[in-house]
Amino acid sequence: MGLAAGLAGCAALLPRAEFATQETWKNYDSAKAAIDRIVPLESRRADLSTAGIDPGTNAAITILSFSDVVQRFAVGSSIRQEELDEGIRRCLTAGKTCTGYAINVRRTSRKRIGNFWLDSFNFHREVDITGWTFNALILFVDDVVVYTLHGGQPRLHEKEVTRNPLGPLQGWGGMVRPNPFE
Repeated sequence: MGLAAGLAGCAALLPRAEFATQETWKNYDSAKAAIDRIVPLESRRADLSTAGIDPGTNAAITILSFSDVVQRFAVGSSIRQEELDEGIRRCLTAGKTCTGYAINVRRTSRKRIGNFWLDSFNFHREVDITGWTFNALILFVDDVVVYTLHGGQPRLHEKEVTRNPLGPLQGWGGMVRPNPFE
């Protein structure tokens, strides 16, 4: 009876891991709301900075140069420039004064579940992965926002299952290397 009680709590001994971009948003909806508050042709770079959208303080933001922006909108391939949004056209015709922010946020949690002993001896491992991702693009001409776009995955839920019939012996075949001098 004591052994059964001891084994029941063993699942709590399985490892957990969390991956998060260190940013100001704690969930998908707060990140989306921050981008939705930006008004193209009215909002300025300084306004964004006070709202926490600043690459100097937010690790999720990458500064895009004009050449980075041009690569994202390879005009001429399948879309003509006149078919693009007005803000994108303004940016592309502005040359070097066109810059942008690319925002990529990922927050995931990995929790190993199942039988502690089967997991520990590498026979059967289950990992429950939950979280969310968010990405956005903000384009500027000088310091005025001309275009915003956002997307992502508000809810991420995956399950990873690994079965090794030989348990800890499963990987030994790859560990044995032939002698290169024979």
